[in-house]
Amino acid sequence: MKEAIVLYPAAFFGHLISMVELGKLLLTHRPSLSIHILITNQAYAAGPTTAYIASVSAVVPSIAFHFFPATTLPPDFSTTSPNHETLAFELLHLNNPNVHRTLTSISTDHVVHGLVIDFFCAAADTVARELNIPCYYFFTSGACFLTFFLYLPTLHDNFAISVKDFDAPIDVPGTPPIQPSDVVKPLQDRYDDAYKGFLDSSLKMQTSAGIIVNTFEKLERRAIGAIRDGECVPGGPTPPLYCIGPLISSRGGDDGRSPESLTWLDSQPRGSVVFLCFGSMGVFSVEQLKEIATGLERSGQRFLWVVRSPTKDKDQKAATSEVPDLDLGSLLTEGFLEHTKDRGLVVKKWAPQVAVLSHPSVGGFVTHCGWNSVLEAVYAGVPMLAWPLYAEQGHNRVQLVQETKIALPVDESEDGWVSSEEVEKRVRELMESEEGKMVRERVLVMKEEAKAALTPGGSSRSALAGLVDSWKRE
Repeated sequence: MKEAIVLYPAAFFGHLISMVELGKLLLTHRPSLSIHILITNQAYAAGPTTAYIASVSAVVPSIAFHFFPATTLPPDFSTTSPNHETLAFELLHLNNPNVHRTLTSISTDHVVHGLVIDFFCAAADTVARELNIPCYYFFTSGACFLTFFLYLPTLHDNFAISVKDFDAPIDVPGTPPIQPSDVVKPLQDRYDDAYKGFLDSSLKMQTSAGIIVNTFEKLERRAIGAIRDGECVPGGPTPPLYCIGPLISSRGGDDGRSPESLTWLDSQPRGSVVFLCFGSMGVFSVEQLKEIATGLERSGQRFLWVVRSPTKDKDQKAATSEVPDLDLGSLLTEGFLEHTKDRGLVVKKWAPQVAVLSHPSVGGFVTHCGWNSVLEAVYAGVPMLAWPLYAEQGHNRVQLVQETKIALPVDESEDGWVSSEEVEKRVRELMESEEGKMVRERVLVMKEEAKAALTPGGSSRSALAGLVDSWKRE
C-alpha cells in the first residue's frame, strides 16, 4: 500500500500555510509519500483559503485536502474567557469524530506513518492513539516559545498564582527571562479556559512521537539545547526534536493583485527602504496609525508601509474578520501622502512579503514578530524593529532582541501605545546608527546560517532525513 502522512493544521490561515509548506518539504525528501491535509470549516477566511487550497492542489497533486462538515457548539457551551483560543480548542475537540472517520478511511488503502498536528489540535492526539498511529506535533512558532510551552506544566505546579500576578521576570530554561506582560495573553491567567487548553496540549506533546519545529539550530541554539537536554520537562519525557526550518512560503501574488510595491522598490536605492508590515491579522487604532505616519514623515527615511483598516477598539491588536476598503487620505495624518510621495509608498492590506524582503532596496523591517515573518526576514538578511502585537510575539521579541540580537525593540507604554517620537527614533536608529549597523551585520551572518542549514549535510536537512527515515524502520 502507498505510504501516507496526515497533517492537521489549526483553523488559522497562517497555520495552514506553514503546514502546507511542511507537506511540500516532506515530498521533496520522499516523493512517494501521499500527503493528506485535514481542513476544518471554522475561523478560516473563506475567500483566501479557497483560492490558496485550489492553487496548491493544482501545483502539488500529491497533496490531498479533506474537508470536514460544519461543526457547531453545543447549546450548553459557555465560557467566561475573552480569548478566541477557547473556541478554537473546543471546536477542534468537537471535530474528533471527523478526524477518526477520515483517518480510518485513509488507512484502508495507505500505510499511515503519522498524524502531524498543530498544538491547537491536541484533542486529536487521543484519536491517533486509539488508531495506533504515531502522533507528531508541528510547532509553527520558534523554539523560544516552545521552551515556555513545554515548561508551562512545571510553572503551573510550582506556583499557585497566575503569570499575570508575577512581580518579576519569569525564568525559563534556554531563553532570557521574560516579563509577565510579554507572555501569550491566554497563558497569563491560570483560571482561563484557554489556559487549560494550552496546558493540556503541553502535557500531551511531552509524550508524543516527536516535535517538528520551524527553526534551525544556529538561530535558537540555547533554546533547542535546553529542550533536548530535558530542562523544559524536568523529571518527565522529552520527545525527539526535529528542527527542519526555515520553511519559507512559496506563495506570492497568487491572489491576482498587482505587485505595485515591487515596481516601486525597483526605483529605490539599495538598502534604503524600511518595510512596515504587521501580518494578516495585525491592526491598529486610527490614533496609532496617525502616530506611525507622523514618525515616518519625521524620520526622513524611505518606506513601504502596508496598512490595514483600523480597529475601533484601541486595545485590539488582532483582526478577527475581513474589513471594508479604506481611504488612506482620510485615515492618515493630513498631508502625509503628499509630503512623502517622493520617498514612501503606502499600500492597502497586502504586499508580497517574501518578495519585498528579498528585494535589494529593502534595508529594514518593522514587524509584529510573527514567526513566519521573522524567518522570512532572517532568510533575506533584513534587520528588524520588533513591535509585537498578539499571540506569542512577545516571546519572539525577547529572542530577537536579547538573545540573537538581530532586531531592535520598539518601546511601548503600559497600555501598548507607541509614540511618533519612538517610531522616528527607532527607524532612524535601525537605518543610520552604529547599533543598527551591528544588527545588520549579525542578521547577514544568520542569513548564511539559514541557507547552510538547508543544504545537504546541514542541520535542518539532516533533521528532516532523520524524521523521514524513522518511518522506514516501523
